[in-house]
Amino acid sequence: MIVSVVSMPEGVVVRTDLSEARGRLTAPGFVIVDIDQEDDPPPEGHPLSRRLGLDAEIWEWIGERQEHVRADYREGAAAGIVPVVCGDRIVYVQIHADEEHLITVHRGPVELIDTFVERLRHDRPTDAVTALFLILQGVLESFRRAVTEAHLEVEDLEEAMFEERRPQHAERLALLRRRAAQLHRVFLPYASVVQEILVRRRMTNHAIPEERLAMNQLHEHTVQLVLLEIESLRDATRRAAGSYASIVADQQNLVINRLTVVSMIFLPLSFLTGFFGMNFNFLTNRLTTEDSFLALGLGLQAASVVAALYYVLYRTHWRQLRDSRSHGTDNDEA
Repeated sequence: MIVSVVSMPEGVVVRTDLSEARGRLTAPGFVIVDIDQEDDPPPEGHPLSRRLGLDAEIWEWIGERQEHVRADYREGAAAGIVPVVCGDRIVYVQIHADEEHLITVHRGPVELIDTFVERLRHDRPTDAVTALFLILQGVLESFRRAVTEAHLEVEDLEEAMFEERRPQHAERLALLRRRAAQLHRVFLPYASVVQEILVRRRMTNHAIPEERLAMNQLHEHTVQLVLLEIESLRDATRRAAGSYASIVADQQNLVINRLTVVSMIFLPLSFLTGFFGMNFNFLTNRLTTEDSFLALGLGLQAASVVAALYYVLYRTHWRQLRDSRSHGTDNDEA
């Protein structure tokens, strides 16, 4: 277990143990405590909340291994479990904040917390509530970065599909659709819970300073913006999947058209070959010379091939190509 205590407003970080951190939390003054539990199991009968001097009955879940969003607001203190995007993973950070103290609990390194602690010397939040909103804003920024990266990858994938479709595109597109669904599934409960807590806080505390009301409104607005961006990403992945399906359908239609051309050429030939392979009086009595066989047998086959090519190429493909060109010329002139 790694325990870090940040003295504010200096932003000095000190590595210590839980007993020292508890002493700093009971003393007056603004202090931030970060606890990395790593993979250590919690000791039996000694919850982390009690070891930190918190009310074990209210905050008993702090320090427990939980991976779901939750939030509580009791007696002027707020605590919750928030999701954070770390690369391809979703990690959960437990946060407890009152007027003077901010506690973060997580398992393993979290880039958001490391960046937050490093920037404390420059940001210098005036109280724990401001520091809490800085962390929550970082949570939203982690989702926005993940959505933006996925959205750009979808656009690059669409462009590559139109240039040359490959089977790997379908696999990558499926992963992106799964990523969009994961972000939506994780962020939607967070947006609902945070909205509920902020509304409850405004209703129970009518003396909230204007600065904190502004932070509440900014956070609510950013939450809605992230939701819209996630929905936009899901729409983009669905559109890309539709584009991939249309490209596959067009290529299949092209193959069918080629098979149609081949069949229209060889079906008459197959019929004539079968016809002249029969044994009946007309063929045996009339086609007695080589000239008559060449005139009727090969002549009919050549005529059928020419008629098939004329119908396939001129009556269908060439006419469609000519119509499309004339339509494009009319659009350019307009």
